Amino acid sequence: MARATADGYTLLMTAGAFVIAPSVLANAGYDPARDFTGVSQVAIVPLIVLTRSEGPLNTFADLIALAKKDGEKVSFASFGNATPSHLVGTAIQLRGGIKMTHVPYKGGMQAMPDILSGVVTVGILDAVSMTPFVKQGRLKALAVTGPKRLPALANTPTLVESGISFDAVGWHGVFAPAAVPPVIVRRLNEAFNKAAARPEVRERIVNGGSTPIEPPYTAEEWTKQYRREIGQWAELVRAGGIKVE
Repeated sequence: MARATADGYTLLMTAGAFVIAPSVLANAGYDPARDFTGVSQVAIVPLIVLTRSEGPLNTFADLIALAKKDGEKVSFASFGNATPSHLVGTAIQLRGGIKMTHVPYKGGMQAMPDILSGVVTVGILDAVSMTPFVKQGRLKALAVTGPKRLPALANTPTLVESGISFDAVGWHGVFAPAAVPPVIVRRLNEAFNKAAARPEVRERIVNGGSTPIEPPYTAEEWTKQYRREIGQWAELVRAGGIKVE
């Protein structure tokens, strides 16, 4: 993609790992800021910190207190090494002044049995697919990522409200090679935003475990946002000593 013809006919749709990979791989083969420009952010993937309903934790403050007392006996499940959920756990540790043990899984649902049984203390997983388990009373939500609370879990505070100064979320977005003319990028942005507003597309976004963007970003806004996140995630990778072999 980085070397594709810059005519607007070859685009990349990908997820948040796109801006994380260059920080954790010895040679990712591309620079997301230098080689690409943003076209449209299609959806976000809010994450949620949760625990089993029968467990002793009722608030995010309870988790911090337990980790300060028991240290690395407290564990958190993520949906993979160097994924956004892993890095959110790293942010919680660094900015909360605690240590926890990271337990990576191949996906959120694979972590569910160990969360429900108490094998791991908490999970940091995608909010959309986990919300039904919270509403059923099988899991307790302690905090959500992002700049604002989720309408479906209005009583669950954000990480920022809980004292952790971190508001990044996972996402799905569209990119073009950096040399694509701005006028073409803007036309593509308008087309993607129009498509993403269609009811059937919004339904597929939600059913896929994500949240539509409201209001949609312009191409310039999206480019500024994802390039800011490159440094934000890289800082966590360095501070947490995270690597992918």
